[in-house]
Amino acid sequence: MEQRAAPVIDRLVVIGLGLIGGSFAKGLRESGLCREVLGFDLDARSRELAVELGVVDRCADTLAEACRDADVIQLATPILALERLLGELAKLDLGSAVITDVGSAKGNVVRCARNVFGEMPSRFVPGHPIAGSELSGVTAAKSTLFRRHKVILTPLKNTDPQALALVTRLWAALGADVEHMDVAHHDEVLAATSHLPHLLAFGLVDSLAKRHENLEIFRYAAGGFRDFTRIAGSDPVMWHDIFLANREAVLHTLDDFRADLDALRAAVDEGDGHRLLGVFTRARAAREHFSKILARRAYVDVMHSNDLVFLANPGGSLTGHLRVPGDKSISHRSIMLGSLAEGTTEVEGFLEGEDALATIQAFRDMGVVIEGPQQGRVTVHGVGLHGLKPPPGPIYLGNSGTSMRLLSGLLAAQPFDTTLTGDASLSKRPMNRVAKPLREMGAVIETAAEGRPPLTIRGGQRLSGMHYDMPMASAQVKSCLLLAGLYAADQTSVTEPAPTRDHTERMLRGFGYPVTVEGRTAIVEPGHKLRGTHIEVPADISSAAFFMVAASIAPGSEIVLEHVGVNPTRTGVIDILKLMGGDITLENLREVGGEPVADIRVRGAQLKGIDIPEDLVPLAIDEFPVLFVAAACAQGRTTLRGAEELRVKESDRIQVMADGLQTLGIKAEPTPDGIVIEGGMIGSGEVWAHGDHRIAMSFSVAALRASGPIRIHDCANVATSFPNFLDLAQRAGMQVQAEGAS
Repeated sequence: MEQRAAPVIDRLVVIGLGLIGGSFAKGLRESGLCREVLGFDLDARSRELAVELGVVDRCADTLAEACRDADVIQLATPILALERLLGELAKLDLGSAVITDVGSAKGNVVRCARNVFGEMPSRFVPGHPIAGSELSGVTAAKSTLFRRHKVILTPLKNTDPQALALVTRLWAALGADVEHMDVAHHDEVLAATSHLPHLLAFGLVDSLAKRHENLEIFRYAAGGFRDFTRIAGSDPVMWHDIFLANREAVLHTLDDFRADLDALRAAVDEGDGHRLLGVFTRARAAREHFSKILARRAYVDVMHSNDLVFLANPGGSLTGHLRVPGDKSISHRSIMLGSLAEGTTEVEGFLEGEDALATIQAFRDMGVVIEGPQQGRVTVHGVGLHGLKPPPGPIYLGNSGTSMRLLSGLLAAQPFDTTLTGDASLSKRPMNRVAKPLREMGAVIETAAEGRPPLTIRGGQRLSGMHYDMPMASAQVKSCLLLAGLYAADQTSVTEPAPTRDHTERMLRGFGYPVTVEGRTAIVEPGHKLRGTHIEVPADISSAAFFMVAASIAPGSEIVLEHVGVNPTRTGVIDILKLMGGDITLENLREVGGEPVADIRVRGAQLKGIDIPEDLVPLAIDEFPVLFVAAACAQGRTTLRGAEELRVKESDRIQVMADGLQTLGIKAEPTPDGIVIEGGMIGSGEVWAHGDHRIAMSFSVAALRASGPIRIHDCANVATSFPNFLDLAQRAGMQVQAEGAS
């Protein structure tokens, strides 16, 4: 919150000195952005208290007196009193004052303003703070009430941009997170997340009270009832006003809920446990997602910044035994194929990172009952190849490019339309590499500009089998086409220019679906079924790679990475490190669920620069950021070619790593399809991960050989693929932590 800033307006007027209006006034009075904060309330005692408590500088006795010479007028009255207030304001000469409000039903506010003014004033900025308290009245006013809370402004087409900017700045000065939203969308969102829950709580408590007039039933209610019905203790008059003001959006949401409630009743009546389990698992997952959002909000509040910074200190060596999280590629595919199988699939060792969780949510949205994950265990109740149902809306995949590319193949032949969306990072990544060949098979796929998400896939298409010679090696493209081939009219085959990970082929066989592999060509035919199975997910070699490089570059290190998947299409990182002189041995080799697994022992070694063989590039494509760190610590020059795919990952990994290494004093020259790195002394400094988890973790490893601390910005996405990276790194001996953590 800004403290004693230079004033930007002369007079702020707040009409309605309750909790919200009083907190707005008090916070801005303390900020110094207003030369004078003046209040008005119909209740004389509230006006007196507002001055006594320092909420406002002074109060006016009449509305006309309050609004004279106002720069900004904040309307903070109950929502049904607002129409009368607007009618009074319309009679006054308000000059060029900016008007704003705090009502929770914006459509009603806009209608009222148009009724009394004839049109929506251009300097009227509708607003709604998502904040509150169990207390009410001016005595509860708190200058920090809005800190780290959302405030939604709903400007219209004719809203004055300067007025919008001013109101945005005032809320931001109170520490609020300000967003802009369409009026109708705002009312729908609030009807669903705030108004409907209050209606249900009021209704349930009233229903029970009416049937048990002596209220004896409440003696037997436990904490769950208390938590669910707490909001029934809210102000009845205020909620009466809100439901009448936002009745259209509330009714629409209530009708949807009634339909779902009828379906739930039918499931109980029919003893349909499968349908009940589907509702309960989806609801639990949604509630856990909501809890994570709240937890992040609290964490950000502690950090006072949206930029999560890793502080990596120099020195140290690695020792001990580690088990990194489960393989992300296998985790994704276990859910996809388990959902399309007939029968139940049990998964152990599932990676509980955000990418793989996005895949679970996608299939839950399409009617698949999935239990877990709980401590890496997931149970998938398959629906068969043709059992998916239309999702209720767009499928959101967060930052997971794997989910989007593989799902596009699975969904291309479904009988319903789907839209695949993602976060800002995923929305920048090209999808034409899968869209183009799928269209050749007969799929109808629409993309945003330059082939970027969102992808809209039109259902009801009959796919033809095809042979596809991939122009660039990519396991995701290959897997996408093989999965589409399960639904094609005839054979589908994919030939890759270089070997890529073959988890899809192996796992299809594990589910009983025949796959033929002839050299670099994989072939599937339609007409077979997937059968539920048991899957044990090995540890992810891509996650293990950070510790393999860390132990290799830190003198005196010796670690054992346990139960790591060593599929030969994934071990490029081991081969490259060995070519550089790394001391790496595989122990306890075995096979688990069709995938080779081993314990990997790594000792510190003096690395040397090499020309990385191009045939190893596809086998280590995700591990190159940390291999660039190994190259920076090696003697001599390391050259990489044939890795243009790195430029279209979560970030342009070639350029971002080159920029960071150069900042740390390493000579790193990017090329169109690779990089040239001269080994040298790593210095200290600040680098940026650009939201790419692998970049963040790679520079954390680099600090082991740095001359001073490395501060790594924009590291929040590490949770995407490696949720416990910092804990494991510290346990192994690395000195890296989130800045500000104790």
